Amino acid sequence: MRLTIVPPYLLLHLAELEDPELAPVVEAARKSLAMDVPFRDVRIGENPPPTARAPRKTPRRRTAGIRPLEDPHRTIFDARNTETLPGIVVREEGGEPIDDAAVNEAYDGFGQTHALFRDVFGRASIDDENLPLLGTVHFGDDYDNAFWDGERMVFGDGDGIVFTRFTASLSVIGHELTHGVTQFSANLTYSGQSGALNESVSDVFGALVEQHALGQSSAEASWLIGAGLFTDRVQGSALRSMKAPGTAYDDDVLGKDPQPATMDDYIDTADDNGGVHLNSGIPNRAFYLTADAIGGNAWEGAGRIWYDTITAGSIRADSDFAQFAAATADAASERFGVDSAEHVAVADAWTTVGVEWDSGTAVAQSGGRR
Repeated sequence: MRLTIVPPYLLLHLAELEDPELAPVVEAARKSLAMDVPFRDVRIGENPPPTARAPRKTPRRRTAGIRPLEDPHRTIFDARNTETLPGIVVREEGGEPIDDAAVNEAYDGFGQTHALFRDVFGRASIDDENLPLLGTVHFGDDYDNAFWDGERMVFGDGDGIVFTRFTASLSVIGHELTHGVTQFSANLTYSGQSGALNESVSDVFGALVEQHALGQSSAEASWLIGAGLFTDRVQGSALRSMKAPGTAYDDDVLGKDPQPATMDDYIDTADDNGGVHLNSGIPNRAFYLTADAIGGNAWEGAGRIWYDTITAGSIRADSDFAQFAAATADAASERFGVDSAEHVAVADAWTTVGVEWDSGTAVAQSGGRR
C-alpha cells in the first residue's frame, strides 16, 4: 500500500479545476491520482509488498545488548522520472553529497529521522532491527506526492506550480518513515479512526524529527507538516497544522484546509479510507496541546508518551480515538506517575478536543465512530 503525504481529496480538487491556465496542474494531479489508485485500498498487514517484512504481531521491548543501535544504512536511488522502482543507486551510506538537491535532502532527512528514533527512543531504525533506509527520488513525471510502500520512501518532484519537490520538507520525510515505525509496532489499520491515528502518529513524529534536528522547543516549533512543499504562488504555509488544524492553507486554487480540530466537527465520510487525512487533525491537536502544556522539548515528554503507546502492545490495530486516548493516559501514568503534570496534560488535551475516554479500560466513548 502507498501511504501518501498529500491526501487524495486535495489532488482530486486540483484534478477538477477548469482554468485553462492551470492545465499543467490539472494534468499532474490526474496522473498522480492514477498512479496511486491501484494501491489505495489495501490494508496494512493484509498485502505487504512482496519484499517487505511483515509487521511484528507483538512489539518487542528492548533489552540491553539484544540489538546494537547501529548508525543508519542509507541508499538513495534515482527513478529518473519513470515509475520504475527502485531506480539506480546515486548515493550510499558515507558517500559525499552530489549535485542533486533531492538526493541530498533525502539522505540527510533519513539520517535525522534515524537519529530521533535511535538517540531519543533507543530504537534500532524503523523496524527496531536496524532496517536499511531506502529512498527513491525523481519518481514519475511531475508526481505530486511522496509515499511509504512498506519497504522504501518514494519522492515526486511536484508540478512546479503548486508543489515543489517533496524532499524539501523534513517533516514529510519523518512522517513517511514513521509509517514504517507504525507498521512494525502498533500496525494501526488504515481506515476510519485507526487510520486517522496512523496518519496522526506519522505527523507527530514527523514534527518531532524536524524539532529535534533544529533544536526547537515546543514553544519555538511551527507544528506544521509539509512546510516548504508549496511554491510561492500558493496562499498557505503547509499541508497541515497540528497546532491549529484547518488553518494550514486558504488558497483560490487549493481551497481551504478542511481538517477538524475537535470531535464537534468530526467528518463522517467513505472517502480517503474513511477520512484518515481529515480526522487526524483531532489527535494531532491533542498531541500539540499535551506538548504545549508540558513545555520544553516535545520529544522528551509528549513524544515519549506517544512512543510508549505505539510500541508497548497496549493498543489494538483497530483502536479508535477513545481507546488510543486511554492508552496515552496510561502510558503517561506509567512513565511519569499518575499524579504527574504529564498525565494531567494528556487527560486535559483529549478532553479539550472532545474525545471522551475511560482510563484503565480503554473503552470507546466517542459516539460509536470507528
